Amino acid sequence: MSHFAKVTDGKVTQVIVAEKEFFDTYVDSTPGEWIQTSYNTRGGVYFDNATNEPHADQSKAFRKNYAGIGFTYDEARDAFIPPKPYASWKLNETSCLWESPVPYPTTTGDERYVWDEDKKNWVVFTPES
Repeated sequence: MSHFAKVTDGKVTQVIVAEKEFFDTYVDSTPGEWIQTSYNTRGGVYFDNATNEPHADQSKAFRKNYAGIGFTYDEARDAFIPPKPYASWKLNETSCLWESPVPYPTTTGDERYVWDEDKKNWVVFTPES
């Protein structure tokens, strides 16, 4: 089975699992185009489904990222790009993933960090009591 994203005006509106032959007989009269997406591709790397490690055969990697509803399909890059999480983040042209202007901190214990857009930095996550 393959995965396909319905793209309308550059935005992913639906993602389905289907055989390629399905599109030979299926008539979809709604606006948009069905574009194949790779379930195991993230950041332009194809991952082994069993190990979650990069697969030896990278020819299976395509369209940079597995499509999700709300993603943009960039035809020039032939890539699915997730929604931009924060205004300050920049698109990595190689992976087509968004990156913070400050790298994620190296952790020394159990601390977790969240992005603070006002401070334009990572801050320690403290759950509300």
